[in-house]
Amino acid sequence: MATAKPKKQAHFNVEEQKYEREDTSEKLQEEDLLEFKTKQRRRSSVAKLPKALPGMRKASTGSADSYSPCSSSGEEDDVSPREKKQQSPNGFADFCVRNIGQAAAGRKEIVLAEQEMYGVMALRKRSAKEKPLQGAHIACCTHVTAQTAVLIETLTALGAKVRWSNCNIYSTQNEVAAAVAAAGTSVFAWKGQTEQDFWWCIEKCLADDNWQPNMVLDDGGDASALLLKKHAAIFNRLKGIVEESVLGVHRLYQLAKSQKLTVPALNITDSVTKSKFDTIYNCRETVLDALKRATDIIFGGMKVVVCGYGEVGRGCCQSLKAMGAVVVVTEIDPICALQACMEGFEVVQLNEVIQKVDMVITCTGNKMVLLREHMDQMKSGCIVCNMGHPYMEIDVNSLKSPDLTWQNIRPQVDHIVWPNGKRIVLLAEGRLANLGYCSTPSFVVSVTVTTEALALIDLFKAPTGYYGNDIYLLPKKVDEYVASLHLSKFDAHLTNLSEEQAKYLGLSTQGPFKTNHYRY
Repeated sequence: MATAKPKKQAHFNVEEQKYEREDTSEKLQEEDLLEFKTKQRRRSSVAKLPKALPGMRKASTGSADSYSPCSSSGEEDDVSPREKKQQSPNGFADFCVRNIGQAAAGRKEIVLAEQEMYGVMALRKRSAKEKPLQGAHIACCTHVTAQTAVLIETLTALGAKVRWSNCNIYSTQNEVAAAVAAAGTSVFAWKGQTEQDFWWCIEKCLADDNWQPNMVLDDGGDASALLLKKHAAIFNRLKGIVEESVLGVHRLYQLAKSQKLTVPALNITDSVTKSKFDTIYNCRETVLDALKRATDIIFGGMKVVVCGYGEVGRGCCQSLKAMGAVVVVTEIDPICALQACMEGFEVVQLNEVIQKVDMVITCTGNKMVLLREHMDQMKSGCIVCNMGHPYMEIDVNSLKSPDLTWQNIRPQVDHIVWPNGKRIVLLAEGRLANLGYCSTPSFVVSVTVTTEALALIDLFKAPTGYYGNDIYLLPKKVDEYVASLHLSKFDAHLTNLSEEQAKYLGLSTQGPFKTNHYRY
């Protein structure tokens, strides 16, 4: 409501940059009329606002671009990085990233992540002088984020030479890739690759002029599979493979079963520090963040079916339930199903609820979990996303049929429209939703990457013949050591076991404190 104007008021003269006093009494009627017209214009001014104001975030590209640290600037550049000639300020050019000019911004992201990554930074500090990875040539195929950049630079600090590619076409932080490349590491990754780009980048890490890896750090098994297929001689000379994902470990076991695994491999995904920390807490923290950024939804009262109640599904269910969603679960394993029931979740078959739910989240690590026949039954507006590792959980290819129309709404958000007008919302084309839209908690990632670094050191330093051509778990002592490196964040103080207590339990006072068959 407008207040009455005084007859004398201050007026700032922009031209002279000083205040002048002027008599406004004769202008009141004219100004009142002007004020009325101004209010009327304000009510319809939204459409007339300028496209951008100083300090405004660009919204036209979608919330994922505007807010997610994984959504990097430069995506509007239509020129493929493979067609660009770039080099860092010091002349280094053995890389392929979106824009090396983003390195300064990426360095800030890495420094921010380092502050939360207690374990891997402690390992870097303790082992930098010793350089236990001196002579290691590691081909890394992981998500290219600020958190994994801390691992890559730790491996370099410990003496390794590294070439790095991404394991997911949507999860790369372009600024981070640029920062690591500018520091002298060969990085081949950018957000929004084609499938051809994806495999080209991995190839650049596996076999290039004056480079052959003697170790592989893999997330999903793509690098290991391509190396075996195209460069079998190099594969057979590896010191070993470190694999962190369910899918990648599954592929390694298939190789071992068919007697094609000719090198040792360490299974990180089933280590305690990965499965009980990164997997569950990471997904619990990021699933809501990703869905909010992608769709702007409210969770209260939403009916959600979570396919799979392993560590990933458990984390997702906990978050969704806490936000007021009505959550049901599908499971094949009676043990996991019983756990879900004891936590208050109804266990159903997908066909029983598919017509009623507002959202489907796949978390199984399997293939063809959500089929076209399921999506045909969904109600309009149903959101479909994947939190499991493989991109095969949702049958996306069946949606690329002539009878359906794809409408891109935001980066990695598509409406799939049926002939009758029904539409579903597909996120990240069935790939990992959380890494496509948001970053991951640096602390829990630190737990995993510290384990990976120790696994690489263990494989590289092991005497010839110590490991056979098989798949191994890290000893429990390593899990306990990784956990201990992260306790300082919480100012936690462990109780010391007395000699008498240790003797009673049949343990060492220094650990390990649980038997190998213990289930945490």
